[in-house]
Amino acid sequence: MYADISKPPAPLPSGQLQKLELGISLQPPLTRRGLGPGLILLTTAHEYDEDRTHWDDAPTPVIKWAEEGYAVVQISAAAIESLGAEEAFSVAIAALGSCDACQPKDKIGLVCFRSSLWNTAVPGLGSFPSISAAVIYMDEQNSADLLSAAVPSLKHIVGSAAKPSLGAGSKEYRYPDIKGSRWFSPGHPDFDYRSDSIAHTRNLQFLKPKMDGPYFDLESIWEEHTYYEFADRSVEHTMSTMVQEPYVNDIPTLTGGIGRLKLTDFYRNNFIFNNSADASLELVSRTLGIDRVIDEFIFKFTHDREIDWLLYHEHISWDQGTTLRQLGLMPEYLPFPYPVAGVPDNASVEYRVPVLGTETAEKLRDRNAVASNEMFQFSVRINNE
Repeated sequence: MYADISKPPAPLPSGQLQKLELGISLQPPLTRRGLGPGLILLTTAHEYDEDRTHWDDAPTPVIKWAEEGYAVVQISAAAIESLGAEEAFSVAIAALGSCDACQPKDKIGLVCFRSSLWNTAVPGLGSFPSISAAVIYMDEQNSADLLSAAVPSLKHIVGSAAKPSLGAGSKEYRYPDIKGSRWFSPGHPDFDYRSDSIAHTRNLQFLKPKMDGPYFDLESIWEEHTYYEFADRSVEHTMSTMVQEPYVNDIPTLTGGIGRLKLTDFYRNNFIFNNSADASLELVSRTLGIDRVIDEFIFKFTHDREIDWLLYHEHISWDQGTTLRQLGLMPEYLPFPYPVAGVPDNASVEYRVPVLGTETAEKLRDRNAVASNEMFQFSVRINNE
């Protein structure tokens, strides 16, 4: 079903960025499929390194969208000023039309990172009927001046909430806590990783239905990933299921890695070969999103070796307290450091630690396995020893 781990995994997608004009470049999709619809990015940059792919392990927009399966043309503000918006779009559309990796070609998305660029581009959009949907990043103070277009649009607006003024098929989100205008630009002081990630998911939810994809079987990819992790135990094949610069964080212990080199080292030296021979996952529930899989599972293993990660782009969390309780390292009672009504100040008071062991997994598996609300009876006691 999956690749033979005795042989090297297939190389990562490596379509090279092509420079079309000064400030205009084409990046083919960076996915196994190698095909995808076209997407045009209008960027704020006047001068930038087109060969730069990441800033502090965060992909640049052109790489991020290529890893989502799009054939991406990036148009800089400098190209708009030099060629004019309509000519720059003509170059972009022609490049996507002649790009074998751009499939299908009849629906193209547009992402604009500044409202002024959008206003420059709007008058000529009617000449390009293949542009099917647009995303615009903007500030609240510029929203009143934003020109309208016939294509459905998604707006990311920095500023407080206001009554939206939306056309058919359009949507907007507001970000009242963001301070800088370049919050979507990796490497810029304004970059806000959390908000950029949320906005990107919203972009995918908006664009994919209007562009007929690209859609991927994330569940199958995830099953392949965990198979290489826990069954075949191949570092190289596990990494082959991930993007160029992946990120894994085991939340309770902050273990994992950011970027291919560090994550490969973690998988090789602290994870894949450190798990017990009988380690397995028992799936309880699964939620599938446009760009993520969220699993709730019981991890079963025999603690017959040192498991580094149990000191304990994948975010894994678990109840560290129940892990310690199952290991016999969490006492049933601990000292209570605060005054208790009716108890002398010099008394030794303890509280029952609100942490359970295997009962949490048993109830997760079977709702009737353990009675509910027993912890309500946990209380403090005087230690007379």
